[in-house]
Amino acid sequence: MSQQFKDFISGGFGGICLVGAGHPLDTIKVRLQTMPKPAPGQSPMYTGTLDCALKTIRKEGILGLYKGMGAPIAGVTPMFAICFFGFGVGKKLQQKTPDQQLSYLQIFNAGMLAGVFTTVIMAPGERIKCLLQIQQAAAPSEAKYKGPIDCAKQIYKEGGIRSIYRGTAATLLRDIPGSGVYFVSYEWMQHMLTPAGQNRNDLSPLRILVAGGTAGILNWMVAIPPDVLKSRFQTAPPGMYPNGIRDVFKQLMKEEGILALYRGATPVMIRAFPANAACFLGYEMCMKFLNYLF
Repeated sequence: MSQQFKDFISGGFGGICLVGAGHPLDTIKVRLQTMPKPAPGQSPMYTGTLDCALKTIRKEGILGLYKGMGAPIAGVTPMFAICFFGFGVGKKLQQKTPDQQLSYLQIFNAGMLAGVFTTVIMAPGERIKCLLQIQQAAAPSEAKYKGPIDCAKQIYKEGGIRSIYRGTAATLLRDIPGSGVYFVSYEWMQHMLTPAGQNRNDLSPLRILVAGGTAGILNWMVAIPPDVLKSRFQTAPPGMYPNGIRDVFKQLMKEEGILALYRGATPVMIRAFPANAACFLGYEMCMKFLNYLF
């Protein structure tokens, strides 16, 4: 079995681990990012992460935090499989020999290529997920979509394949630099945590969790602003932003200021460590299992 195919299988398993650990806080993030601007004298829909969580649970039950999970679960296995596969391809393209050690810049380049690889699956999955996550926030009894498949059918009927892939450029803007930081920071943390005289294959699960969680946090430090623009664009009514995320950015700067680019940062950062720690631990454990089998 080739190394790229092992990356593909292990990445898919790691992605499943990530969604299971992080989806509730992702729901809170999207609701905070897309809540309407309050009218003068009125309180915002949510005052923060905890308030959003409590109101969601009160209105919709604990399962409300898992709204839209069907879309990422359906897409996450191939998405992360392709992501790690793309990272493996990016490394191989820069290696003169299979065992050549790459520089951190080369690892960053491979990570950016991985971000390009995932966008084909990521963009429509993100659009469906975001629409499902916000639809019951204001009016629980007026849900427009019954689930991921129904959501996909309706938005395709409304605008065709262009509607399904709405927000692709914004997804690329988020994921190309974010994925580069994601992989290079993981490699750097593994190097820092490897005891003298040992190699990365000897790292304990705890050290892998620390490296993966740190990579997740550093990734989102880069990715939050374009993620806010993406969420707003993907959930806006058709025709609201004719020039794409440029119009989203202009409106956001004019009405809410630069700090609005970091709305939802608290649940993102709370989620980033455990979710990505679980992802990389799942990846490494699956890789060791495949190496043992083959």
